[in-house]
Amino acid sequence: MTMSDKERCRKDSRVAETERRDMGEMEADKEERQLRSRIAKIFDEAKTSNATHIRKLKDLSSVLAKASSPRQFAAAFCRVLTPLFCIQRRTSSAERIVRFVSAFACARASSGCDQFLEDLVQFLLVASAAANKTARFRACQMISEIIMRLPDDAEVSDDVWDDVIECMKLRVRDKVSFIRTFAVRALSRFVNDAENSDILDLLLEMLQLEQSAEVRKTILLALPPTNATSLLIIDCTLDVSEAVRKAVYSVIASKFPLKSLSIKLRTLILQRGLGDRSIIVSKECLRLLRDEWFSKSCNYDPKELLKYLDVETYEFVGEAVMDALLKDGSIKLHDKQSIQEYIVSTVTENEDSPPSIQLMEPESAIYWKTVCRFLQTKAQAKGSDAAVTTGTEAAMYAAEASDNNDLLDKILPATVFDYVALVRAHIDAGANYRFASRQLLLLGAMLDFSDSTSRKIAGAFLQDLLRRPLDFEIDETGIEVVIGDGLNLGGDKDWADAVTSLAKKVHVAIGEIESAVLGVVEELARPCRERTADFKQWMHCLAVTGLLLQNVKSFHLLQGQAIQPSELLQSLLLPGAKHAHLDVQRVSVRCLGLFGLLEKKPSEDVVKQLRVSFIKGPAPISTMACKALIDLALWHGPLEVDKALRPGDASQLEQIKMAFTALNFLDADDNMDAEFLDLLYAGLDRTDWGNSVESDESEIMQAVIGEGLGKILLLSENYTSIPTSLHPLLLAKLIELYFSDETSGLQRLKQCLSVFFEHYPTLSANHKVTVRSMWPAIFGNAGGTAVIVSNLRKHATQASRFMVQMMHAPLYAVHDETENAESGTGSVENANHSSGPSLECREEGLAVRIAAELASFTGKRTAAERSYMSALCRTLVLIQFHPSEQDAIRLMRRLLNHLTANVHLEKDAMKELKLMAERLESVDSRPEEALALEQANLILGKLELDFNLDVNVPAASCTIPQTPARPRPGRGASRSRRRAKDDEEEMSSEEESSPVSVPVAAGSSRSQRASKTAALTKMMSTANRVATARIEEDDEDEGEESEVTSQDSDDSDEEEFF
Repeated sequence: MTMSDKERCRKDSRVAETERRDMGEMEADKEERQLRSRIAKIFDEAKTSNATHIRKLKDLSSVLAKASSPRQFAAAFCRVLTPLFCIQRRTSSAERIVRFVSAFACARASSGCDQFLEDLVQFLLVASAAANKTARFRACQMISEIIMRLPDDAEVSDDVWDDVIECMKLRVRDKVSFIRTFAVRALSRFVNDAENSDILDLLLEMLQLEQSAEVRKTILLALPPTNATSLLIIDCTLDVSEAVRKAVYSVIASKFPLKSLSIKLRTLILQRGLGDRSIIVSKECLRLLRDEWFSKSCNYDPKELLKYLDVETYEFVGEAVMDALLKDGSIKLHDKQSIQEYIVSTVTENEDSPPSIQLMEPESAIYWKTVCRFLQTKAQAKGSDAAVTTGTEAAMYAAEASDNNDLLDKILPATVFDYVALVRAHIDAGANYRFASRQLLLLGAMLDFSDSTSRKIAGAFLQDLLRRPLDFEIDETGIEVVIGDGLNLGGDKDWADAVTSLAKKVHVAIGEIESAVLGVVEELARPCRERTADFKQWMHCLAVTGLLLQNVKSFHLLQGQAIQPSELLQSLLLPGAKHAHLDVQRVSVRCLGLFGLLEKKPSEDVVKQLRVSFIKGPAPISTMACKALIDLALWHGPLEVDKALRPGDASQLEQIKMAFTALNFLDADDNMDAEFLDLLYAGLDRTDWGNSVESDESEIMQAVIGEGLGKILLLSENYTSIPTSLHPLLLAKLIELYFSDETSGLQRLKQCLSVFFEHYPTLSANHKVTVRSMWPAIFGNAGGTAVIVSNLRKHATQASRFMVQMMHAPLYAVHDETENAESGTGSVENANHSSGPSLECREEGLAVRIAAELASFTGKRTAAERSYMSALCRTLVLIQFHPSEQDAIRLMRRLLNHLTANVHLEKDAMKELKLMAERLESVDSRPEEALALEQANLILGKLELDFNLDVNVPAASCTIPQTPARPRPGRGASRSRRRAKDDEEEMSSEEESSPVSVPVAAGSSRSQRASKTAALTKMMSTANRVATARIEEDDEDEGEESEVTSQDSDDSDEEEFF
């Protein structure tokens, strides 16, 4: 065979091989199309209903079995699945496809065919890293669904799981919240593995930083029950989202048994859950308490449950738990169980012999107290319902009330004698049964003392309680120390309240309780007046006196008794305030404050001694005296407190003051004649109070004075003697106290001031004037070091936002409907404006002041100044201008032109000012007219602003000049960040050499000004659009640097997946 024949044969063979290959590819393509068609048909049928999934899973399995190879099936399967990655909305059909695909993948893995699962997971991992957010969302959704459905015995290679874990770790930080949710859900399957401890650390970190409530909820459901996670999970009971708080109690119920939690954590969970403001959350906490802790851990024994809560320490939690279970009906009450079980009668010849008493545990005592209180409340409610209804319904309510009263009678002691014996036995048992004794004392309010014998027995018992001396102990140095707070009867306010409630139930006649207590006081005061009593006897006598003064309703009820009020003051209270023992001084000062509240006008002796104790006394005495003085000022008025010391100088006290008098506490004698408000104002600046109880916020002088000044300022309309010129100084002090770093740990003070700031501007228009005058402008004020100026800027920025919120608070209505009807028939807008506050106290005045502050910054600015101006601009756009304030609107538009001359290089500030200008133009009734310079200066004068309006700056145009930007090379083309930065620097240099100005003359006619404005707007429209687009592009590039931009983008992304 010749060479040409051989070449011809080889050529023919290559052609035949190519034809066979093409035929094979055509057959393969045809088979793949048929395979995709069958898979797509199954998908179409599966998306209609979940009921068809089981049958369609079998059909899809048969398609896989008939396929030439598993990889060919996987390729066709992924090809058919691809359109799902373009569906943004979570429609029901799309969700059915996701569940169907996940179920099929898990079914194949269970049957041993893990190759398809691995191919599908690899395909989804590639999609999870796509730039398209919808593709990432669908991929993470299916990965999480597959992982959660996959059985534990499924054989999947470790490499695949490693890839899944690493990919989901990246997606946990995705900017779309739904993607983060499914990524956390996927990682929850691996969080319990010891080798994947970094997953738990990642979830704990994300829990504290996550902004989306749904993601936080998913993280909580994924966390394992460990000591490290329990605290973080319980901290989420304070989450702002009720869905997250509800999830917390669901997690605790399923993962944390009762015995695995400490007593503090148990009580904290119940306290927050049962007292939650959301009914959904409180019901979830009740379900945890009832279904898990009460039924499973305590076997429906309420006393056993109370033992887990340490009711002696957390009494209010124990009461809340019992009330919740009783109202829910979880505790079944029987007439066989009662307090009578603890009272065993002894048969003797003497009928007055006390019965044998079995002492109660704390859990039993609080259980019976809450049960009796519940039955009494329920009986009273049913009785009230029966009284307001008729017929069968009234009879039914009356029967229920009778049943509850009968059950209550069976539970309570049979007689008052038995009750007194029961309580006395617990009191005599010592300090270990003090809690049970107090609970039993509270039961006395539910007994019947209608007969004289019962009142006599109970009255004698009360006399013994009042005469019972204070408990004390001897410390290591041999000094006697009183147990308790040293102020109340028994050393405990709760004990004193329990004795008071029993006394009010026994002595119901007018003046009877005062007579009984004053008889005891006169007896206890004898050794004190004779100066033979020790400090314990002094404190005991003053504690009983304080109990009387705190509960007496009128001063005349004290007159004509065993000891007269004047004698009580001169022989007991004033000498006690001068006693050598500090505890005696403290309780005496408290009684002096209570005594002054009962007087018609505060007496000179009381006020003088309180001022001496406040100025010269140690820290505990000064704090108590300060509280007493503030109470007197709130009750009688600051002027009456000052008149008590200087009754002849009333005209001098009523003179208008422009500032507070500076006081020096080192020279205490010179401060005795100072006015009350001067003392408080100077007390805030004093740093040597020497608070000895720093852990107790109620004993810190700054907190006491700040709370008192807030109350006085809030009720300033009732105290006309306080000059209005002092209101801004007081408000400034409170704002400084609120934002001060020194008071950051005073949480109670912060809470009180936050409530004050919320209500203060809503009570009166005069309060808004005070708020407006508090604008802490920096420009023109004395400067200082860089740190001082930085703190001033920070304070001004915070205060500006704070003041805008206060200015936006609406005023409470002060006129009735009749007065409003008689005010005229004008428009509602004019009526509201005429009766409302003036410009000085409206938010328009605050806006002009902030704008003048911004316009005052000229020349080259530092980075800190630019940040400060940008923050003020963001605050400025929050202020709303009322259409009735046309002069203020035109003045503001004129000031905007000054602002743009100063901040036109600041991109963020330009955006804020542009929004402000557009809103002002929309509310201006005559935008083509300019505000006259004389009118502008008049408004500035009312606002006490010394600002020179430049006549050369246009007044009518509200067009904000945009930063010139070079046009883009093509429509829709995107620049790189580096190219955009180079162009910005180049254009900035061009702006410095040739600044942009608006060529409109201020003195031209109205028509010329309008025509030039229109021409300018038309010429710059293109540049404005380009500049705006460029700003938006830069914002996208700098999304990590701008919180607002990041938040907006996240919100826009999340809305598409609802």
